[in-house]
Amino acid sequence: MRKKVTVVGAGNVGATLVQRIAETELADVVMVDVMEGVPQGKGLDLMQSGPVLGYDSKITGTNRYDETAGSDIIVITAGLARKPGMSRDDLLAANGDIVHTVAKETGRHSPGAFMIVVTNPMDVMAYVAMKACGFPKERVVGMGGVLDSARFRTFIAMELGVSIENTHAFVLGGHGDTMVPLPRYSSVAGIPITELMSADTINKLIERTRNGGAEIVALLKTGSAYYAPAAAALEMVEAVLLDKKKILPCSAYLDGEYGVKGMFSGVPVKLGAKGVEQVVEIKLNPDEKAAFMRSVDAVRQGCAKFM
Repeated sequence: MRKKVTVVGAGNVGATLVQRIAETELADVVMVDVMEGVPQGKGLDLMQSGPVLGYDSKITGTNRYDETAGSDIIVITAGLARKPGMSRDDLLAANGDIVHTVAKETGRHSPGAFMIVVTNPMDVMAYVAMKACGFPKERVVGMGGVLDSARFRTFIAMELGVSIENTHAFVLGGHGDTMVPLPRYSSVAGIPITELMSADTINKLIERTRNGGAEIVALLKTGSAYYAPAAAALEMVEAVLLDKKKILPCSAYLDGEYGVKGMFSGVPVKLGAKGVEQVVEIKLNPDEKAAFMRSVDAVRQGCAKFM
């Protein structure tokens, strides 16, 4: 029997993720949205693409949560998108209410599922989702680190004129302006980027990574990024459904790791069939540790509104 994934939110991120899951035949997908007709129409459109592209995944569009019952994975993309001039934190109150409702309802219908939160501000929304659904910490994560690392890798490849496949990068901390890209752990074909470009160039790439989402929002003017966020969520879905045990930077609930307790933050984790099977603790120098803790404090301030 094919696995089942629920994607809540039929906007650009959600619909693109549904498309990618279907095209790779990872699972059947239920797409939920409050807008009547939107998930049904997009679902039908994607189903009619199957004969052309050769996939048999079933896609169900609905406005009801009961059709999500028995899902293996729940991905929450629902919420207001960023507009020019908005920070991720501007979305806090409105999206907090949405994510709380979504996590509670989907969790009730699929109590054994693994939950991935994409909605911004993502680290805080992961905290809200875990409290609402009641899942254990290993079965709720936020997506941001995979996306932030992908952006850093892209900028490294563009700067050096090398294949994206040769680049590796780590970004820790919250998915926001306080994220912590780590040049010491970022490389090209195993060569640290600190040996391939100047400190000034690296700092420019770090700053561009931190502002990666805002840069796209400013260019689009009427929306926010969705191709890369959907791709990042897909990698996480695949790691869990196929028990890949991939080491990926995700926003995980820390219970003493890195000296942090009771808060979500981006750290490397092993993702497999059981969810977060391990939080990988890497050694940070004093400057990196201080930057990481500043990022955690920023997330903590956002979470304080929901404690």
